Amino acid sequence: MLSIAVVLLNWNGAPLLSRFLPSVVAHSPNAAIYVADNASTDNSLDVLRASFPQVQIVELDKNYGYAGGYNRALSQLNEDVFVLLNTDVEVSAGWLDPFVHAFQSDPSLGLAQPKILDVRFPERFEYAGACGGFIDKFGFAFCRGRLFDTLETDRGQYDDVATVFWTSGACLFVKADVYRELGGLDEHFFAHQEEIDLCWRAFNAGFTAKCFPGSAVYHLGGATLSHASSRKTFLNFRNSLCMLLKNLPAAWLFPIIFSRLVLDGIAGIKFVLEGKPSHCWAVVRAHFAFYGSMAQMLKKRGQKQRTDYFKVQSIVYAYFARRKRYFSDLFNNSL
Repeated sequence: MLSIAVVLLNWNGAPLLSRFLPSVVAHSPNAAIYVADNASTDNSLDVLRASFPQVQIVELDKNYGYAGGYNRALSQLNEDVFVLLNTDVEVSAGWLDPFVHAFQSDPSLGLAQPKILDVRFPERFEYAGACGGFIDKFGFAFCRGRLFDTLETDRGQYDDVATVFWTSGACLFVKADVYRELGGLDEHFFAHQEEIDLCWRAFNAGFTAKCFPGSAVYHLGGATLSHASSRKTFLNFRNSLCMLLKNLPAAWLFPIIFSRLVLDGIAGIKFVLEGKPSHCWAVVRAHFAFYGSMAQMLKKRGQKQRTDYFKVQSIVYAYFARRKRYFSDLFNNSL
């Protein structure tokens, strides 16, 4: 029987722990539950000790972000499978069961996720992962159930177990040996898109990622940085470029990254036209930060880069020019 560690990374999230941790405790009877605390300055630790004595606490000495916090916490654990679970996720009965069997029976399975629904609108997929993620040739992410800001209603249309390209950091299952082999999350990213980078590295190393919709969780989303945050815009644009430089096949590096820089410039103009100058400036800053980190990212390139990672040439073209709004429209209801 595989051992499972459910690990929640917390920073000043006492209200979220009080609201969502009870479901994790109630529905994870055979797992060890940990909260890794990124040096919170609120009463998070008091809440944990008073209300959740069965939860083990990993105290970190400062806020290392998502990537650094998890790397330090998971290095101290010995379970076979890690579940990186956001503190704003409500889980349901039996949510761990499909993954125990899957990881035991499939040696190539490296990462996995459940179906992720919106805790406020449970009939609707949630932005951060939905029913499993993909990227196009230019590194733009999309999901079964979510293209850009278009969120589908869950009608059971994606209830098949599917091989995906990336699994959501909101509820990320990863085999501990795979996590260690890949060197964990890239701490340069700090937060946002580091799970896609991890999955891409796993893909290049020959591991698969899958979504198991028989397990459902409910995500609040935006609890750390809202979609309106220019800081989030900065991290997403910078990290996406870093991810491309680390993982693209060598022959594609210049044409794809140059195309992304042009597309990002268009996005910046769009932000200005929408009255969001701070987000435009965040895109500019992201580009300069990327240029400054290019040498560091090139050193992180693996020995192998696969070329069969994308199922769509350009999700931007499909969405904005061809008006494709649903994942099933992209593939004629199949993968």
